Amino acid sequence: MKSWEWIAPCHFGLEALLKREITELGYEIASTSDGRVCFYGDALACARANIFLRTAERVLLKIGSFHAESFEELFQGTKALPWEETIPRDGKFWVAKAASVKSALFSPSDIQSVMKKAMVERLRSAYHIDWFAEDGASFPIRVFLHRDEVTVGLDTSGESLHKRGYRKLTAKAPIAENLAAALIMLTPWRPDRILVDPFCGSGTIPIEAAMMAAHIAPGMNRSFTAEGWSHLIAKKNWYEAADEAGACLTPDADTDIQGYDIDEKMISIARANARLAGVENLIHFQRRDVAQLRHAKKYGFLITNPPYGERLSEKEELPALYRTLGERYRELDSWSLYLITSYEKAERDIGRKADKNRKIYNGMMKTYYYQFSGPKPPDRKRREL
Repeated sequence: MKSWEWIAPCHFGLEALLKREITELGYEIASTSDGRVCFYGDALACARANIFLRTAERVLLKIGSFHAESFEELFQGTKALPWEETIPRDGKFWVAKAASVKSALFSPSDIQSVMKKAMVERLRSAYHIDWFAEDGASFPIRVFLHRDEVTVGLDTSGESLHKRGYRKLTAKAPIAENLAAALIMLTPWRPDRILVDPFCGSGTIPIEAAMMAAHIAPGMNRSFTAEGWSHLIAKKNWYEAADEAGACLTPDADTDIQGYDIDEKMISIARANARLAGVENLIHFQRRDVAQLRHAKKYGFLITNPPYGERLSEKEELPALYRTLGERYRELDSWSLYLITSYEKAERDIGRKADKNRKIYNGMMKTYYYQFSGPKPPDRKRREL
């Protein structure tokens, strides 16, 4: 079976995590760079990556790469790529996004226009036609320019993979589903351990945790652009990947996952989203102020996305909010605290220096993932003696 190179973009700072996910799916890593992991795989790899990867933004089929410092070089480099091997005569094709970093060419609209013209010229020659109806399947192209190196890929996903399909309603500043999943995966949490999000908003972190506990593949309830590329990826590949995801399900997993928020409306939204995700029975949502945070059990996890204070009125409230979180955390017995925030005085106000601090870009915003580790529970076998 033919093998291709695939590109999986991700949040900056999460490349190692995505690389681990891809390796666990059984695919060979081709390269890793800032915000991107490339790997080799066949047509089935495309379907499996789209359905199973929790931390990726999307999956691209790599068409090629070349050097370009001028628009003429960009035109010729794009024209030299074998577009006819992937885009059929009736395909609808366009450059959906162009991103440029430290390159001579930096205007997205100009890059998109030049590349489209080059593609038309290449395909016109390949198919011996002067006009393209473009009434067939969609082939969105995404291009990255870094230090004048151009990387071109076809977007197999369509909508970003963080859109699992369950979040119809959101909070004021929701965390993306794939970032929420990554935050959980960066901790030692397992489904048999307690997890509480005291600032749950629309419920994304608890829902992602519950989906992991129930082995619900993040992409199993949505569609992908490449499902229309039957000349490249057979329908049976999508069916096979979907069947694999269905066989993994454990909907009645035994969990203790809780989400709190001070806003009753947010709790209603979180419950509705959990219902759409199929994990309503695995999460307990409750209206509760962070000052009321308490739990009788030991060895739990607080994993949360508290307010950042992006608005001036909220910024004044942050010191007291983080102090309260720190006070309540210290009252919990042997717990761990993991929180993502752009608030730079978080450690000071919590009252403890984090054991680890990872820089993660949440979109264009630089945030820090503070990790306050609690003690490990006794070995289970030893406890059962």
